[in-house]
Amino acid sequence: MDNEEFDVETALDAAAALHRVLAARTHRRKVMGQEVLVPGQLGEALQLPQIIRRLQSKQLRQREQGLDDFQDLWPTLSPATREKVLNRIGWYDPKSLDWEDKRSNRRPIADSDR
Repeated sequence: MDNEEFDVETALDAAAALHRVLAARTHRRKVMGQEVLVPGQLGEALQLPQIIRRLQSKQLRQREQGLDDFQDLWPTLSPATREKVLNRIGWYDPKSLDWEDKRSNRRPIADSDR
C-alpha cells in the first residue's frame, strides 16, 4: 500500500505500532566489559512519543499538528518498516490477497475486463 490515508485515530494506532516496531530492534553494546542488548532508540530520535502525545491531546489544534507530523514522517520510513506497522494495525491491500481469503472481497474477472 503506497497511498495510506490516515486520520487522527489511525495515525495514533500506526504511531504506537511504529514505536513498538522500532523499540523491538536491539543493538549490542559493551557496558563495563559485558556485551548487552539495548533496545532501539530510533523512536525517540524521530520524536514518536511527542507525536503520540499530540495525537492523544484534547485540543484539536494539537491533534492536527500530531497528524501532520506523522504524515510527514511516514514516507521517510523504509517499505519493510511501513509493512510491519500496517500488519500490526491490521491494514492490508485487498488486491494483494488470495481469492480464497475472506477479506479480499474481489469479484471474478469478467471477459470484458481483459
